[in-house]
Amino acid sequence: MSSFSPTQIFEEGTTEEKGENARLAAFVGAIAVGDLVKSTLGPKGMDKILQSAYAPCAETESESKSNEYAAWSSGLTAAFCRSTGDIMVTNDGATILKSIALDNAAAKVLVNISKVQDDEVGDGTTSVAVLAAELLREAEKLVDKKIHPQTIIEGYRIASQAALKALEASAVDHSKDPELFKQDLLAISRTTLSSKVLAQDRDHFSKLAVGAILRLKGSSDLSHIQIIKKAGGKLSESYLDEGFILDKKIGVNQPKRLEKAKILVANTSMDTDKVKIFGASLKVGSTSKLAELEKAEREKMKAKVEKIKAHGINCFINRQLIYNWPEQLFTDAGIMSIEHADFDGIERLALVTGGEITSTFDHPEQVKLGHCDVIEEVIVGEDTLIRFGGVAAGKACTIVLRGATEQLLDEAERSLHDALAVLSQTVKEPRTTLGGGCAESVMAKAVEGAATRVEGKKQMAVTSFAIALRQLPTILADNAGLDSGDLVARLRKAIYDGMTTYGLDLFTPGGGIADMRELGVIESYKLKKAVVSSASEAAELLLRVDNIIRAAPRRRERN
Repeated sequence: MSSFSPTQIFEEGTTEEKGENARLAAFVGAIAVGDLVKSTLGPKGMDKILQSAYAPCAETESESKSNEYAAWSSGLTAAFCRSTGDIMVTNDGATILKSIALDNAAAKVLVNISKVQDDEVGDGTTSVAVLAAELLREAEKLVDKKIHPQTIIEGYRIASQAALKALEASAVDHSKDPELFKQDLLAISRTTLSSKVLAQDRDHFSKLAVGAILRLKGSSDLSHIQIIKKAGGKLSESYLDEGFILDKKIGVNQPKRLEKAKILVANTSMDTDKVKIFGASLKVGSTSKLAELEKAEREKMKAKVEKIKAHGINCFINRQLIYNWPEQLFTDAGIMSIEHADFDGIERLALVTGGEITSTFDHPEQVKLGHCDVIEEVIVGEDTLIRFGGVAAGKACTIVLRGATEQLLDEAERSLHDALAVLSQTVKEPRTTLGGGCAESVMAKAVEGAATRVEGKKQMAVTSFAIALRQLPTILADNAGLDSGDLVARLRKAIYDGMTTYGLDLFTPGGGIADMRELGVIESYKLKKAVVSSASEAAELLLRVDNIIRAAPRRRERN
């Protein structure tokens, strides 16, 4: 009797998980990611510290010293090494998820939907990951009851359509009334910032964000809004400047203020200190020959400066360094020169002044110059920056952030960017909905109503979708240290009694339910719609999994 051995079709080292095991791995990975970020949700959410890998340390020469000294020395070195890991303090879901290394395939799907939410709307990155995880948590219970994943998917589709229909029905549009719409934008900005590090000064930063967005006049191009971070001072000292600020210095002995500027934005080498004869070595027999070579280089640079002057400009801004000799030539010609404007800065500068980045100067008539009313030095904290006022793109502006530490400023920038992104999307899709768990409760009620009209086991899946939606207000209450069971039950009754604008009030002692429109807890309709549709699609995608195949690790070849 011959023994039967299964045919090996995968490469050696490849692992395969099938059926229930594969599905369990997908559920566990996704639920773990949801649990990781759910404590950051809402106005009382907590922050995470993310620390990068330690930098490798140079080996010490302690081997040659006495054992006692060697031990002390290596311990000291280790302490220094440990302090070199960069840290990030954040509660932004997308930032947390994309900064951590994950091995689970399902977990990476949640990271991706969080990233897409960040790119598409700017906020709701934690909500979308948590809702997807809760949908899969409920699906796991249904699978345990021997309900087929395809049946669950059909139920989830019916539920998500009912939820989105209810959300659309509850949305309000004030775009016809500019004053009311501005109040909506301020409320959305305050709601977005209330869960961020800027919560204490959310009124101040809401005005900054709305002021910046309204200057864009309906455009959603955030590249016109520059954010500059300067450590020192308090967050409340941040301000909006209606111009473009560049964190650079004006050349030596050049005017510190220039009116009616004609700007040439360039990316070209302005260095005479290097002999640039590529692919060749040069031998000189005497210092006079070297002097001749240097003179030729200087003349070459002088000719280049003459070409630049022929453009009829009074300000030259270069992406690369400007060395002493060309800087002196610009000074003599009365032209302001600014060097080493980093590429992001110079791209934005060209955009807002209406110019183009130039690298050759033989055809001045084909070069588009930038224009602005005034260029002047301004002092922020202890630093001198350059301000471009009255730029050609009148919508351009700069938000100057002040704060105690670099980590605080980085998080403040992420928070402000979220608010700006949500506001720019709201200007395009002006409908708004209510926060504080109100929208989720309204959707859950609609889904429960839809469940009564569904036959068979699909009904259980539809009901499970409503349970997952109610988890969001539950987590909001838990993060605030309140009795979530009591509050969510009271909110559910209020919604069923027709009080469809009620949500959780997390700021009154002991918590309560209140009218979200009166409290000004307003969120973007597009944000909520994206959260529900993305989370349900991601849950569907992972529910379909019945096989996980991991490729064999690549072997390291030795020479």
